[in-house]
Parts: sequence; C-alpha cells; structure tokens
Amino acid sequence: MPVSRVTAVSDFRQRMSEVDDRVDAMTTTAAALPGFTERYRVIQSRDRRFDGQFVTAVSSTGIYCRPSCPARTPKEQNVTFYATSAAAHEAGYRACKRCLPEAAPGSPLWDVRGDVVARAMRLIADGVVDREGVPGLAQRLGYSSRHLTRLLQAELGAGPLALARAHRAHTARALLVGTDLSSADVAFSAGFSSVRQFTDTIGEVFGMPPRELRARRPHSSGVEAAAGEIDLALPVRGPIDTVGLFGWMRAHAIPEVEVGADASFARVVRLPGGPAWFEVRLADDGRLRLRARLSALADLGTLISRVRRLFDLDADPLAIDEALARHPQLAPAVAAIPGVRVPGAIDADEMLLRAMIGQQISVASARTMQGRLTAALGEQVGVGPEPMTLFPTPAAIAERGLEVLRGPAARMRAIVEAADALADGSLTLGFGDDGVDQRQRLLARRGIGPWTADYVRMRVLGDPDVLLPGDVAARAGAAALGLPSDPAGFTEWSERLSPWRSYAMAHYWYAAPVTQAWRSPAETAAVVVARPRRARTRRAADVAESDVERPSSLTRPSTGSETPE
Repeated sequence: MPVSRVTAVSDFRQRMSEVDDRVDAMTTTAAALPGFTERYRVIQSRDRRFDGQFVTAVSSTGIYCRPSCPARTPKEQNVTFYATSAAAHEAGYRACKRCLPEAAPGSPLWDVRGDVVARAMRLIADGVVDREGVPGLAQRLGYSSRHLTRLLQAELGAGPLALARAHRAHTARALLVGTDLSSADVAFSAGFSSVRQFTDTIGEVFGMPPRELRARRPHSSGVEAAAGEIDLALPVRGPIDTVGLFGWMRAHAIPEVEVGADASFARVVRLPGGPAWFEVRLADDGRLRLRARLSALADLGTLISRVRRLFDLDADPLAIDEALARHPQLAPAVAAIPGVRVPGAIDADEMLLRAMIGQQISVASARTMQGRLTAALGEQVGVGPEPMTLFPTPAAIAERGLEVLRGPAARMRAIVEAADALADGSLTLGFGDDGVDQRQRLLARRGIGPWTADYVRMRVLGDPDVLLPGDVAARAGAAALGLPSDPAGFTEWSERLSPWRSYAMAHYWYAAPVTQAWRSPAETAAVVVARPRRARTRRAADVAESDVERPSSLTRPSTGSETPE
C-alpha cells in the first residue's frame, strides 16, 4: 500500500526558492529546502514548467501525477511529493493514466547540479546501469556500490536499479504510444532483458498491460515511419529557439557526418551496440520529432538521452529567461530570442577533438579540416537512408592524424596526443564527469587552455554557468549589445548572470556579426557568409586580437578568431 505523507524535507530534497509566488526548481544557490506549501501551490496552479521536476503521489488513490495533471487537486493530507517517479514506484504508487507523468520532459536539475547524485542521474539516463550494472556506475563515479545506493536512496528515495527501471519504463511508454513496434521489440529497445520483465514492469508502473497502454494512444499521429525506423515525439518545455538550434547545427555540420537544414538535423554516431543514424526535425504541428535507425535496438534509450542533451531539451527556459531578462542590457535579446538553448554533445571524445581542431580558426575552416579528417580516417556506414561517415575514432586520429591535419605543427601534435590519450584510456571524458575535475585534467594537457576546457565542460556536461572570456565572437556580441567587451570587463559584468552564464553566452554568440548567418535560412546563410567583411573599428580589432587562447607550445600568431569549434 502507498505510504502516508512524510515531511517536506524528507520526501523532496531538490534545492528550490520561491520567486514571485512560484517555485524556481532551477535555483541552485538557495540555502533553504522547499516547503510543502510551495509545491502544493504549484499543483494547484497546474504549472507545466514543473512537469518532470517532481511528482505528486496521492495516498487515497494510490497514483502519482505530474504537477500539471488536470485532475482535481487532492487534499493536502493525502499528498506526498517525490523527486523522481522511481521513488513513487518504490513507495507503491502507479502512474496516472490521465496525465502520464512518464511522458514529461526530464528534470533540468541533473544539468544544473554537479554533485554525485546529478552525475549519477546523467549516467543512468545514458544507459550505464543497463550496460555495466550498478558496480560500473559506482566505479565511474568513484564510489562503492553500497555507498552510491545509500546516497541515491537518501536523496531521491530510490536506488540506481529502481531509477534505471523507471527510465526503461519511460522509454517503453514512448515506444508503445508512438510506434508500431512489436512488444518484443519495444521490450529490448527500452533495455529490458526479457518480454516478461517488460510486461511486469509496465503493469506495475502504469497499472495496465502493454497492449492497453498502446490502445490509449491517439488514433492517428500523422506520422508513418519507414521500415526499420523509429519515429517519436520529443517532449520539450517551451518556448524553444529552434531557429537558433538548427542554425547552430547547420553551421557546424561536418560534411558526410552531419546534415543540417532550416528545420532538421541528421547525423550518424557510434553507440555501444554499433552505429546509428538519427534525424531531429520540427514537425508541422510544432513538435520536435526523432527519427532513428539503429544497429541494436537496445541503444534506443541511450540515443534518446544523448539527443536530448544535444538539443538541451530538459532546460527550464522560463526560469532562465526570467533571470536573464532582469538585466535591462540583456532584456531585449531575451525578448527577441525566447527559449534559447545551449547545444550539447552527442559524444564526449568527439567534442574535445572538434574543439581542439577549432581553436583560433573560423567555424568554416574548422568544418573544412574536420571534413578532411573524416574523409580520410572515418568509417562509412549504411545504417541510415543513405551512406554517411562516422567521425574518426581517437585511435584512428592518433595513428594517422598527422598525415591529414594541417596547421601549426605544435597544435597538430597536441590534437594527436589528446586522441592517443583518449584511445588508451589515460584520458577519459563522459557525461557523468565532475566539472572541476574534468577541467583540471584537460588543462594539464599540452595544447588545451581555458577556452577549450570550459567549452567542453559547457557542451559535454551541460554546465549552465560557463563563461568564455577568451571567445572573440562572444565578446563581439557583447559589444553589439552595448556591454563591456574587454576580457576583464566582460567577465566582471557577466558575473551578475550566474548561474546562467552559458545561456548568456548563446545570446552573445547570436548577437555577434560573424554568427548572424547561424540564424538565417539555409538558402540565404551562404550569401551572408560570402559578403565581404566590413572594415572593423579599432575597438573590434582590439577584441579580435587580445586574449586568444594560445597553448604554451604554440608560438605562431593566431590567424583567425577563437570561435566555438
């Protein structure tokens, strides 16, 4: 039977603060934990922004709901709040059939927070428990299995196995209502080890067998997937700046690896079970959809998690925009681009190598070099609708990178040395890294300075509070917004934007003249890029030539700006 309501502190431990009579679940600087009253007001108002950030369990019915559930608000004495659906499962509750809390976007807290619980949640979403078990998860985090389980149980009300099980149930529900896959294919795609385990879990979590859950889906989704493809809607908290996201992806797309358009992005990627192809597109109904073809169905949960990270789909845009817009200098930019996102990374090793290749050269030059490297060392695969090429492995770059890469010899050696360290395991990067430790490990390597280390932290870990004072394009964008653009002034002014400086960086980039083409339609972007550069003012020239990251081993002067990747 479901448990009775416990105290607010013991049943919900995320840090929150009350802002304008709302609970801001993204605020990490608040000293006090939230009270029961604040969360109860959230469910009374049915505020959708908190879907996925906590669930409401009702002892009189034995079910748990998302905060925006349209059902009548339960009595206070019957309510318990849980940080995760897994905790509600463990307490004996089942998911609401009306609001389907498992269909909500993921919690933004796991990117905002950098503690071991948040790192564990990122790795669980990436499928580490399914592939390596709890011992593998604990080893990655530097804890014993027993201690890690105690930490998660105390903080979230569920251990790693229960959290992984809830994640599998989430994936299975999406497949049941969004595809025509057989029950067996759904079971293995979601990471279950058997059809029976899948059937039992769905019954326990949703209170109905898989066939009944599938029968509740809309009769016509308007989407027909090709044979061997999976096509799913991606839950998102609105608003979302899809123009900027797809523009960014298009501007950075490596030939033969990635294909970017005005409203879609596709690429091939290595997953634990083999290569996979996916496409994210903006559908006619305004929703984002994921189309995928995989070598191993069991990789689907991992792919969905990484795609969500790549497009920053679990962010809380209302909280971010509200915080940034409090500053009059940024308010017009926020009003012009609501719901801005910070692109993440689909592969941590690839992100580091791409960032190093992109040091001190333009985005277009970086794409050319990355394309040349891929054409020479990448592996062509036919998993998608047409043949594409996987970005080269670190081992391939370590072995033959010097034959292909062009540029200052010291920089090329630094890239190859980093690839060699990634290949032999002496340097490891992952979504569950501790941010401070990752930065220190990267800075200890030749050819990696603060810009690269922090840029990788922003993209791989989804850290929301990264500022890149050495980024020329960002400082040019700050100047265009009327903000200080010298490194010291830029850094000092931006401190007031913590803990959202990564999102401020996105606004700076979009305001920079050199990146205007990223927000242009594909048919006009090439024209914008091809236009002759205007004569720069003395101030702009000073910005472009000062404080550019130059590793100590590189003595040649920079010939370009240090723009992202």
